[in-house]
Amino acid sequence: MRRMPSYLRHCPMSATRLVANPERSKELLSGRVRTFDEATFQANLIMLVEALVNEPMPIVDINSSAARRSSMDGIAVRKIALVAASAAMGGFLFGFDTAVINGAVDAIKGWSGAVSWLLGFSVAGALLGSAIGAWFAGPLADRYGRIVVMKIAAAIFFASSIGTGLAWDIAALSIFRFLGGIAVGAASVIAPAYIAEVSPASYRGRLGSLQQLAIVTGIFVALLGDYALATAAGGAEKPLWFGMQAWRWMFIAAAIPSAIYGCLAGMIPESPRYLVVKKRFGEAADVLSRFVGKWPPVEEKIAEIEKSVGDDQTRSLRDLAGPTFGLLPVVWTGILLSAFQQFVGINVIFYYSATLWHAVGFTHNDALAITVITSVTNIIVTLVAIALVDRLGRKPLLIIGSLGMALTLGVMAWVFGTASTVMAAGHAQPQLGPAAGLIAVIAANLYVVFFGASWGPVVWVLLGEMFNNRIRAYALAVAAAAQWIANYIVSQTFPMLAGIGLGLAYGIYTLMAMLSFVFVLAKIRETRGLELEEMK
Repeated sequence: MRRMPSYLRHCPMSATRLVANPERSKELLSGRVRTFDEATFQANLIMLVEALVNEPMPIVDINSSAARRSSMDGIAVRKIALVAASAAMGGFLFGFDTAVINGAVDAIKGWSGAVSWLLGFSVAGALLGSAIGAWFAGPLADRYGRIVVMKIAAAIFFASSIGTGLAWDIAALSIFRFLGGIAVGAASVIAPAYIAEVSPASYRGRLGSLQQLAIVTGIFVALLGDYALATAAGGAEKPLWFGMQAWRWMFIAAAIPSAIYGCLAGMIPESPRYLVVKKRFGEAADVLSRFVGKWPPVEEKIAEIEKSVGDDQTRSLRDLAGPTFGLLPVVWTGILLSAFQQFVGINVIFYYSATLWHAVGFTHNDALAITVITSVTNIIVTLVAIALVDRLGRKPLLIIGSLGMALTLGVMAWVFGTASTVMAAGHAQPQLGPAAGLIAVIAANLYVVFFGASWGPVVWVLLGEMFNNRIRAYALAVAAAAQWIANYIVSQTFPMLAGIGLGLAYGIYTLMAMLSFVFVLAKIRETRGLELEEMK
């Protein structure tokens, strides 16, 4: 019996069942039928193939995942990627703002003469601002749209960048940093939500991972920019252009990506899910057909979205209320997912790495070189994650990441915990020999590899897609706010823990990585290939 060619075996069908009709096939072969309607033509072609091969075609369920994947062939993937990358520019601001302070903090201390707690707030206050920005971004996005919030975030960050660079005292600098944090927090919520809502299911993991790629790229660019400006001036505290110190230009430089973000936000379409909620069906149909595809038909897709969002009553944080400590279980899952991403200590590597490596015996230049290598490593492994997230799935990557992080953090805890110590500035500092130093550097960079290929990007992918259409903006806002608070806790407690002993600090992060493994096994649901309307 002859087999049907593969290119015909996957031909889309206009009905869920077709039965071979010999008489009809003879008419087709004789050329007496002249039908050029697309759906009818496809059905006629299939019946003709059945007559030629004397074998009925298999029944195909048009709602199956295979049918959905085959329907994606005509989508302009490059166009979708550009739209997602534009939204992910908010992630670039996230990363840039996180890292730019590193090159400026010592110069700010000398310029301001601020007491330690006020200097600490100027550094970490942006994280608290980010938590507030994330909290309010969801409600604003549901009321005014995703694009409007992106534009507002870009404008606030632009103003805060200029204001921080021109700050007249430490209080003004702290206020502008706090405002910049609000913008970054808002952008951190909107980007994953928007990317998930505009992306086809089969590409959503890769496109959602662009958020993390943008974050780590922003970190790298900020570190590189700090180094370049400080080198050009002969030090971050030295004057550069127009008599202004180099550290001021480090902050002013952030106005460039914020302006680009604002411009790009004005060029991309609104989320189709938001448009459906607002009954702007024509616009929603246009976005869906251009970016999400035409199969299933746009009308059916809009009907699915309408059903999933429920009635059009005003939404609020009360929609997140549930039986588990006052919240829905899926909201707690999002909160814990965000918290574990921070409690494994990743930002210790980026906030304190140069200082850390210098403290344990490396030269200042070697410490900076290790920091740059770590940043580049993070970018590379994020690209690996983008390639794998839609192939392996979200949950397997998180499991692999948790195990890898637990192992590498455990090695670092052992190396620092067993190292000899010397007294420096009233604290016992570990001193690593050549072998132990090499092991610590390798373990630290392998830790970044495991994090960057799993928990870094996958958490943002899941946060963007794991909540249903009705609660997504609010639930993501709560989860992102929890992430910023966790970030703040880790950043503020590490110096204290390091003062007691680096072995203790990395031992706690090891424990968190082990707990994250158990959490993923027990609570994370695989979402690869699922439509957003299928989320419960």
